[in-house]
Amino acid sequence: MSVTELNISPVGRVEGDLDVKVYIDNGKVTRAHTQAAMFRGFERIMQGKDPQSGLIVTPRICGICGGSHLYCASSALDTAWGTQLPPNALLLRAIGQATETIQSIPRWFYAIFATDLANKKFANKPLYQEVVKRWAAYVGETFQKGVTASGLPVQVYALFGGQWPHSSYMVPGGVMCAPTLKDVTRAHAIMTQFKNEWLESIWLGCSIERYLEIKTWDDMLAWVEENESQRNSDLGLLIRASLEFGLDKFGQGVGKYLAYGTYLHKDHYQNPTIEGRNKALISSSGFYDGTNWHEFDHLKVSEHVKHSWYDNQADGLHPWDEPIPTPMKSTTLEHTNFNDAYSWSKAPRYDGYAVEAGPIARVIMNANPNNLDHQIKDPLFGDIITKLGPSVFTRVLARVHEAPRLYTLIDKWLSEIDLDGEFYIKPTERDGKGFGATEAARGSLAHWIEIENGVIKNYQVMAPTTWNVGPNDGNDNPGPIEAALEGIDIEDPEDPVEVGLVARSFDSCLVCTVHAHDEKTGKELSKFKL
Repeated sequence: MSVTELNISPVGRVEGDLDVKVYIDNGKVTRAHTQAAMFRGFERIMQGKDPQSGLIVTPRICGICGGSHLYCASSALDTAWGTQLPPNALLLRAIGQATETIQSIPRWFYAIFATDLANKKFANKPLYQEVVKRWAAYVGETFQKGVTASGLPVQVYALFGGQWPHSSYMVPGGVMCAPTLKDVTRAHAIMTQFKNEWLESIWLGCSIERYLEIKTWDDMLAWVEENESQRNSDLGLLIRASLEFGLDKFGQGVGKYLAYGTYLHKDHYQNPTIEGRNKALISSSGFYDGTNWHEFDHLKVSEHVKHSWYDNQADGLHPWDEPIPTPMKSTTLEHTNFNDAYSWSKAPRYDGYAVEAGPIARVIMNANPNNLDHQIKDPLFGDIITKLGPSVFTRVLARVHEAPRLYTLIDKWLSEIDLDGEFYIKPTERDGKGFGATEAARGSLAHWIEIENGVIKNYQVMAPTTWNVGPNDGNDNPGPIEAALEGIDIEDPEDPVEVGLVARSFDSCLVCTVHAHDEKTGKELSKFKL
């Protein structure tokens, strides 16, 4: 049988810029390419501007994780300028980051991922009718409730940040807000509503405290069958349906993981430095090579451009050494050469490796037995990765596993705000280099800045989707999504839902329609719209 080439363009459901090309031989993907189809050039916008321009410009990079970019922009200036941060500022930054992330969990699960489980591919499965009843797009019973509940946590963000998205309340030296007791009380009430109306009642079917007692995969399976409430919760259905539908059998990826970590402890990072960041984190950073955990070092980060549409750039440079990206003069999607340049995305590597970023990387780092006392210690995904290995299912389970933990952290941090304390300490501006990082909802996000003569000389942004959706590197090794697509079975080339399941398990921030066509004939095979 000859090799079939399929272009799936676009493949996400957030922003319409991710294309995937797969080569299918006897029903199996033998090779895959991911293509970021739009150049944005925010680094070019930043060059020559006031250093604090990043606080205004970079939150506009994304409409759903702008707070994460603000977190990085302010943190990069903290390290470049050697600021001081009051405990209140660290708390309010953490609350902003966490509320933005937790709102993304039900929104992503219902609107981006779970609707694919209602695909006719699974119609012969016993749980299919229940999945359709709950998660069918727009009309599903808990689809509607989950998407509605997702709007609550960002109300808390807006209380302190003034608005969401595109807030600029985080600044070098602290935050530009001074909440009142009324603000804090209202924030508690909003998060309690989120817990009561969705997190415990619909998603878990139990208390958060009971769920957080789960430490192993066997514990998780026992939890599902412990009572009808948990078994019939949306999480219980996700676990049962995923195993029944075989989501644990494909989409493995590169098997190496990177997390920058996030949520800097209020008592451990009042004098920000790049070197002191790892030990101050609550959600720990690190590199997991498939067997062992390693300390994170941002100097081991590099970007490859052999297969990217950029001119005048060497391969494998650290962001501080990279030039401002210059697009090739002649670039057309219609004449893409997949043996040469084929994407606007660069190919990030850590210590030379393609690594997966995202919630699965975070929960693996939280399973590190060497985590410090103030850091999250959760062995569950250390056990799950050992017993099940990576897959579409483990990637999805990691994302939703974060919701109960984030709720408890937000609730704790709200109670620790000192309403009579400082929220901002004015810094002294100076030239230098800075690095700011966090864990956005989709994974590791960082900004690197170089300031010279009082203005930005170089600004580099590396987003989670860049880590995951990047093309082949300088040695022609595939990126994480490309690797996860290789080897998967395609049941129906006219409805390649398996490709969508893999790509959307990474939550690539790139659409709203999906269409597929045969490149050789130009015939459109199928078209789908959410």
